[in-house]
Amino acid sequence: MSFEHKKSLGQNFLRDNNIISKIIDSINPMSDDLIIEIGPGEGALTKRLVNKNCDLICFEIDKRLQDTLSNIKSERIRIIYEDFLKVDLKKYIDKKYNNVYFVGNLPYYITTAIINKITSETHAKEITIMIQKEVANRFMARIKTKQYNSVSVFLQYNYEITKICDVSRNCFDPIPNVDSIVIKLVSHNKYKINCQNEKMFYKLIKDSFNYKRKTLKNNLKNYNLELIDNILKKYKKSINNRAEEISIEEFIDIANNLNS
Repeated sequence: MSFEHKKSLGQNFLRDNNIISKIIDSINPMSDDLIIEIGPGEGALTKRLVNKNCDLICFEIDKRLQDTLSNIKSERIRIIYEDFLKVDLKKYIDKKYNNVYFVGNLPYYITTAIINKITSETHAKEITIMIQKEVANRFMARIKTKQYNSVSVFLQYNYEITKICDVSRNCFDPIPNVDSIVIKLVSHNKYKINCQNEKMFYKLIKDSFNYKRKTLKNNLKNYNLELIDNILKKYKKSINNRAEEISIEEFIDIANNLNS
């Protein structure tokens, strides 16, 4: 009897061994690291991840997959049958781990929620995920492009984002209506911001992109516009520019000069 995929869970299982190999080869943890897999499904990635010689924790919401996943034998694997978005990750990420790696073929409809959870609750070293092509392009978007938005800035402030490979919709069962991309997010500390102003930075980004077609002057009415304008003059810009025309470095400069 074939497995009945649940559309409500975004179940599209990866079948392409070439893509699986590219994902696995891109993850290189040490023995004292931890890999967390989100939604192992039938274990296409899991079967290969257990060979990485480090602890592996998998979160799977669908208990119907328990018999299939139980066939993957390893002393270092632990499979938790719970909704990843509802678990307390701190319960599972022990201080003994040097680095934490996340990997998964994410359901399209909760991609952003999963990313938000990982970035807000952990200090992930790397996040290797397969996501909808359109969403991946927004994550990787550069200044002065239509895709560049608040999420682009948030993620690129914390991570270096690179594309591992494109994935055709035909690599899945069942076949989804969209193509995918595998991307890797690697944590970095290349941007300098005053610690007390980090919250201000995040709020500034959110407010700046609040109405994408409006200028900073319109989106940031509750801020010190004169100060912002003076800072932007250094970059030959002004509050009459839109947020999509402002780089991460320029947003950081503004946040560092605003009162928290």
